[in-house]
Amino acid sequence: MPAPSPHVDPSRRVLVTGGAGFIGSHLVELLLARGDHVVIVDNLSTGRRENVPAHPRCTFLHQRVAQAVAGDLKDQTFDQIYHLAASVGVKLVVDDPVGCIENNVHETSSLVRFARTAGSGTYASRGCPTLLASTSEVYGKSDKSPFCEDDDVVYGPTTVFRWAYAQSKAIDEYLGLALHRQHAFPAVIARFFNTVGPRQLGDYGMVLPRFVRAAIAHQPLKVFGDGTQTRCFCDVRDVVGVLPRLLGFPASEGRVFNIGSDRAISMLDLGKLVIATLDSRSTIDMVPYDRAFASGFEDLRQRRPSVARLREAVGFFPTIPLERTIEDIASLERQNAAT
Repeated sequence: MPAPSPHVDPSRRVLVTGGAGFIGSHLVELLLARGDHVVIVDNLSTGRRENVPAHPRCTFLHQRVAQAVAGDLKDQTFDQIYHLAASVGVKLVVDDPVGCIENNVHETSSLVRFARTAGSGTYASRGCPTLLASTSEVYGKSDKSPFCEDDDVVYGPTTVFRWAYAQSKAIDEYLGLALHRQHAFPAVIARFFNTVGPRQLGDYGMVLPRFVRAAIAHQPLKVFGDGTQTRCFCDVRDVVGVLPRLLGFPASEGRVFNIGSDRAISMLDLGKLVIATLDSRSTIDMVPYDRAFASGFEDLRQRRPSVARLREAVGFFPTIPLERTIEDIASLERQNAAT
């Protein structure tokens, strides 16, 4: 018989919060494929039940994180925790700043308190190795490029709710890093840049699925502002592949890592790429920010990460080109429309 894969540990138990969401569901598939027992906690506020696999090693709890760790998961132990549950998307954050702040701060606080006592084996005394999902929004409106993990951050005033999301996720980072410093809690911070791919919804302001959906229908693609603002997009299947490698790398503990691609594209060029890739008859409509969002909305001209730290730690290089991501999003969109 062939030797078992070194990545398969049939006894490993992993908790994924937000596991029915876009990134979380892809991560769950990866963890199941490597042989883990996975527990998903998701209140389905932005996740979807159909993203949860029917698998004998997968358990789904339709609950908020704070509810689950105080109830069904109380006194349970895990080998790894991936905390991906959060309010996501600019539109959702602008529309519901109170919910954003409460979700991101309170739920993370509940999760890390649980994680500190949920470790097994050699981690029983320090807590369960935990990856806390953060965001490139934490960099605020700094005009530095590329963004490095230890850069200063600049935010707008508290009267502009655009920045509530960034500051709530920064508090999450502070909490994880402080617990690592004071109690050797094995936390790793993952700052996601623009992650894209199949299952991502355009309902919450995500640009690529909005563009793809419009292009399939040969409708105008709405580009906000003047379209020269740039972002760096990385396929979700590349992104989730690096997360277990980071969490399994002891030198990652207590550190922050940018996760994503460092190849930038303007929103106008992205729209043109989607139209060309899908052979669409769509046109591009330019929409001023004050028509797309509430008055006073601020956007960033660029958001490009330095990924040198990530490459040094685990040798990460994205492999999936943006054209393939666009095609795969479109394929799934067409399948969903046909059912």
